[in-house]
Amino acid sequence: MWYYNAPGRAMCGVFGIVGHPEAANLTYLGLHALQHRGQESAGIVTCDGARLHQHRAMGLVHDSFTPEALGRLQGRLAIGHVRYSTAGTSELRNAQPLAVATSAGPVGVAHNGNLTNAQELRAHLESTGSIFQTDSDTEVIVHLIARSTAQDLPDRIAGALRQVRGAYSLLFLTKSAVIAVRDPHGVRPLCVGRLPDGATVVASEPTAFDLIGADHERDLAPGEMLVLGDGEERRSLAPFPAAPEKLCVFEYVYFARPDSTIAGRNVYAARRELGRQLAREHPARAGVVVPVPDSGVPAAMGVAEVLGAPFELGLIRSHYVGRTFIEPQQSIRHFGVKLKLAPVRDVLAGKDVVVVDDSIVRGTTSRKIVKMIRDVGASSVHVRISSPPTRWPCFYGIDTPTRRELIAASHSLDEIARYLTCDSLGYLSLEGMLKAVGASARGHCHACFSGEYPIDFVMQAEEGGEG
Repeated sequence: MWYYNAPGRAMCGVFGIVGHPEAANLTYLGLHALQHRGQESAGIVTCDGARLHQHRAMGLVHDSFTPEALGRLQGRLAIGHVRYSTAGTSELRNAQPLAVATSAGPVGVAHNGNLTNAQELRAHLESTGSIFQTDSDTEVIVHLIARSTAQDLPDRIAGALRQVRGAYSLLFLTKSAVIAVRDPHGVRPLCVGRLPDGATVVASEPTAFDLIGADHERDLAPGEMLVLGDGEERRSLAPFPAAPEKLCVFEYVYFARPDSTIAGRNVYAARRELGRQLAREHPARAGVVVPVPDSGVPAAMGVAEVLGAPFELGLIRSHYVGRTFIEPQQSIRHFGVKLKLAPVRDVLAGKDVVVVDDSIVRGTTSRKIVKMIRDVGASSVHVRISSPPTRWPCFYGIDTPTRRELIAASHSLDEIARYLTCDSLGYLSLEGMLKAVGASARGHCHACFSGEYPIDFVMQAEEGGEG
């Protein structure tokens, strides 16, 4: 089988602010709202007009920043980052934002996405004298910027990014500005807003604006570079050739918070429509419709609506356990299923249960959920998935395993149903998913479902694989 082995591949969240005396505190709050995008590490870099101040730590946002740490982050400009690495090592040196000194002045950088030619660029840079301090592909961008001979920092950034391939939403911090950049395909989201006092904010999702009372003004366009200077007019640049828009459809299926709006489409509404379409494609005799919380809740509501069956919270999630999909270690992922979910016997016993989830990756979690429901006396268990089978890994910044570990890559739907021990299994079709999220109005990346990758990457053969 084929895979792409890229150190530092991560799914993350970024936040930035320009022109506010409490820039660090507001960035801290913004990162709280983006915590679902990464639970491994958190960091903030600020600028007081002369030098950068930084604090990075492993763990959740509220564990990473004490009042004393925030008090040391002086300045009216800040960028922040929450990280979850999928291939690089889980250690502090890989936490972001990165902060470095260049001939153009100090620069901080925060990155959501993945560069598909990072290894190739890194090898070239190392062969010509560059020394890397992290496993992150973000550091490749830093070295390319440092080597540039352009005088203007936005020109240096643009020149560096013209050499990379992949998905990126980036925030750069300088002594006088925050520079936001989105890749030409717009794979990862990035939006801009404004606080009532006029300060500008930038974030991966507008839910970060809601928490701090900022208005969501617009999304950055694919390929746009937005220069946000303190007390200056915004500059919008288009330094890259136009490319087909390929927003990641998985943002709607699972990754974004349901109260976010991505590309003009409310995520909660999109997920509920995914459920409606799923029920139309795969009806079932339902005594009760039960979601796998929390991401399966809106879709299950849509399924229940179309089937005319009661919607119940038959699985109760512990809010003291993180999202199992983004736990760093496989051992934690498996153990976490029992810690995370508990069945409600009175809701499930004696019922034909339709259980709705957003996706099946390896299948181990779904198998245990079906067993939980059967163990409390359900008459039958029908699994419904509000996305197509996940058959291909993502190389653009979402955590998915190699093809060998994806159950749908090597098993038929009947085989998956037998493995799950469910009475029936239904996945949403690719066409139904795109219709539900409004794909007719814009392009989407759906490579993890279809294998149609919009951005090139270097492939390597895995020994013993399919070839």
